[in-house]
Amino acid sequence: MTPTAQSAKAREFCALAPIVPVIVVQDLAHAQPLAKALVAGGLKALEVTLRSACALEAIRAMVDVEGGVVGAGTLLTPADVKAAKAAGAQFGVAPGLTDSLVKACEDEGLPLLPGAVTASEVMRALELGYDMLKFFPAETSGGAAALKAMGGPLPKVSFCPTGGVSLKNARDYLTLPNVMCVGGSWVAPQGMMSAGNWAAIEALATDAAALSRATLG
Repeated sequence: MTPTAQSAKAREFCALAPIVPVIVVQDLAHAQPLAKALVAGGLKALEVTLRSACALEAIRAMVDVEGGVVGAGTLLTPADVKAAKAAGAQFGVAPGLTDSLVKACEDEGLPLLPGAVTASEVMRALELGYDMLKFFPAETSGGAAALKAMGGPLPKVSFCPTGGVSLKNARDYLTLPNVMCVGGSWVAPQGMMSAGNWAAIEALATDAAALSRATLG
């Protein structure tokens, strides 16, 4: 899969809902009920970060949930890409972009949402064929104002800002024409997962999924 095809596929996944949950699964038993709650609430593209010992097993469990599209986040190396693909991940998310990561995703046929935060990084991504990017870390890199300014000289690029995004400021990003969705962890809080409060998580997902352009005006 070429980078251009990878980016087009990543764009499809980003278009599924206004929020992409950024998930850290600490207990494998939480994986399936969490995915079911988020998908039932309308959030279909799920990013499981490779930041826990059971992350890959969680991906394996979550890909069986009907209606969901499960990706692996925090891809840093070609080994991460191979492991994510073997676990059944349907897309990958990286905090940045390297040549070795691009080649690994191409070899494995894994759609990639790579990170970029400066104009030079965005231009480099465009050269490689990526026009759907993660803007990370969003809030400490200028937030919505920075992305609005980026849209002038780089109108062909769409972003999924992640990092410091919450229900409170998600609207600031989603009203921008170059933002397709945002990534956020607030829809899958560890406390609710530990308590098994899947109904509350579904309610958070429902509220997040309602943040469409139609409702934002």
